[in-house]
Amino acid sequence: MPLVIILDDQVTNQHIFAKIAASISEDIRVQTFGDPEVALAWIADGHTPDLVITDYKMPGMNGAAFIKRLRMLPELEDVPVVVITVFEERSFRLRALDAGATDFLQSPVDHQEFVTRARNLLKLRKQQLMLADRAVSLEKRLAHSERSLEEAVRDSSERLGQVIDAVPALICATDREHRFIFMNAYQGEVMGVEPVEMTGRTAEELFGEEHGTRNRALDRLIFESGRAVSAFEEEIVDRSGRRRVFLTTKSPLKDSHDRIVGVVTSALDITERKASERHLHYIAHHDALTGLPNRAMLRERLRREVVRARRGDRRVALHLIDLDSFKSVNDVLGHSAGDKFLVAVARRLRPIEQEGHMVTRLGGDEFAILEINATEESSVALAERIAGLVTEPTLIAGQRISSTTSIGIAVHPADGADVEELLRNADLAMYAAKRAGGNQHRFYAAELDVPQLGNAVLDAELRDALEREEFLLHYQPQVSMRTGEMVGVEALIRWRKQDGTMVPPYGFLPRAEENGLIVPISDWVLREACRQSMLWRREGLPPLRVGINLSPVQFRSQTLPAVVARAVSESGIEAGLLDLELTESIMMQDADAVAGQLHQLRELGVQISIDDFGTGFSSLSYVKRFPVDRLKIDQSFIRDIKTDPSDCAIVRAIIHLGQTLNLQVIAEGVETKEQFEHLRSEGCDEAQGYYFGKPMPPEEISQLLREKGLKLAAGM
Repeated sequence: MPLVIILDDQVTNQHIFAKIAASISEDIRVQTFGDPEVALAWIADGHTPDLVITDYKMPGMNGAAFIKRLRMLPELEDVPVVVITVFEERSFRLRALDAGATDFLQSPVDHQEFVTRARNLLKLRKQQLMLADRAVSLEKRLAHSERSLEEAVRDSSERLGQVIDAVPALICATDREHRFIFMNAYQGEVMGVEPVEMTGRTAEELFGEEHGTRNRALDRLIFESGRAVSAFEEEIVDRSGRRRVFLTTKSPLKDSHDRIVGVVTSALDITERKASERHLHYIAHHDALTGLPNRAMLRERLRREVVRARRGDRRVALHLIDLDSFKSVNDVLGHSAGDKFLVAVARRLRPIEQEGHMVTRLGGDEFAILEINATEESSVALAERIAGLVTEPTLIAGQRISSTTSIGIAVHPADGADVEELLRNADLAMYAAKRAGGNQHRFYAAELDVPQLGNAVLDAELRDALEREEFLLHYQPQVSMRTGEMVGVEALIRWRKQDGTMVPPYGFLPRAEENGLIVPISDWVLREACRQSMLWRREGLPPLRVGINLSPVQFRSQTLPAVVARAVSESGIEAGLLDLELTESIMMQDADAVAGQLHQLRELGVQISIDDFGTGFSSLSYVKRFPVDRLKIDQSFIRDIKTDPSDCAIVRAIIHLGQTLNLQVIAEGVETKEQFEHLRSEGCDEAQGYYFGKPMPPEEISQLLREKGLKLAAGM
């Protein structure tokens, strides 16, 4: 049974990677370690792995040092070792290579790429062991053989040929005249030839003129330099006509007098790995719903076209398209019908690509088309064509649906010298068209009334804020009613503009919900809160639960569990310290879909809270059905708890409900000692509010804990 060792100082990563490794095949054994020294001792005790997956950045001993120690063990000289690093860490990769690393995985780790690479390396390891076993067997046979030296040599040559034939790689040798003198059975099978029949023939006869000429040039280089050629990738067409990618190496073949008499070529099939890399690139540059290129790919293409336009006398036009009636489609028929309509719109716009233009989806109901070699007449014609295509009715859920469009057009170089300016001005032109009643197109003009286009400006500023990292998080303490100690914090987003202006959440989050930017913003909040939690731990502070608010839009994408898993893996936070807060309205929008995602989140180990409990459509069936850990009493019930009998009764009922269902209850908006004492007497578990501390920057949380320790509530 193949043995895979996972080495990572983060327990969460160990669990995630172990689970992925176990999925490779049913007979895989997985052993995880958090300490390199412990792993080395275990290996030295007689346990020989077939594959080692190790993180690079670890306390005490980094990945390069671990690999170097590992390679000192004779039986581990050839064991494949995969190092996990982030893309930018080139120096770390070089150190790992020097130490003996076999391959790399980029963090965050893509599960499909992990499985593909691990499976290939385990296959290679299996072949190594088979070769070693056969070599040992051959050595034993030779040691006890009573045959003559000539027979022994002939016998060993035949067996060596059998071993090479069994290796799943293309292996051949050519002489100084570039004629084949040997070819293994695997290469013969791949190319559809008999290896014996290829003796004396050339690479041109097997691979064709172009491939053969290139190989002849490389072989000549080896004869002249006496050195091997570095590994390179090449495409080879196999017997079935399929194009396969191989990683090829060439080395000199020497006789007993150390003279170069030929060239040995070996090639390993990496077709699956290259396909995995292409898949990852596609995901990063295409919209998951429609399959169209996304905003990132549009920026790349627009940047190239702007550079080309500067070299010659040609213009490019950016058409930004907004569907005027899309919100009503969602409201009336639901988000599933809305998604189908977006797919239909994308399908109708795709033929425009055949004219050399680029069709993209930016998110939500926004599309964009990059027009090449634009003129004013062609841009008008294209805008009218776009409007006509979208306006054609589509049959969805038994109803004929159509939408008019608001199209904004910005032209380079007149309307923008770079990508950002073109995007911003096309946005402004689109909002001008929408403000004028929609169902029309507008070219950008400098005299556009920008102050009246508040949404357009805010959208552009929010996108810039994401890129410039202008968002920040403040944290409000959460305190145990029983001990008075801080048990957690809630992460609350703020926006500090470049001019120093601080924008509160209500100043931008509602618009972000409308334009779809709430998804990347919420993803950033999740990653940043997890990162900050680990920074506090590294400062020696006690572990704190971190609460993060979720948006309804995140649940619609059906990718929330994967996003959370990646944030936990990247940061190293213990999953149990992550508390995801959702409102009752989220649970009401699509109960089955939400429940499925919440169960996946609970499998990751995170906690789940219902925020603003009691203010929405509270239902005991929902509370019982969903995997929830705590209820958060809305601050509107706390404000008059000492004077309003109704608020007091509601709070008592929520606390009793939590106790009955074995859920924790936390009260928000606690501002006075009297409110705190009342809630404690009612049996409330936790509280947060100005009585304990306002939302504050992370460094103030650190200072607070150092000065007061965990104890925040007086008189406890």
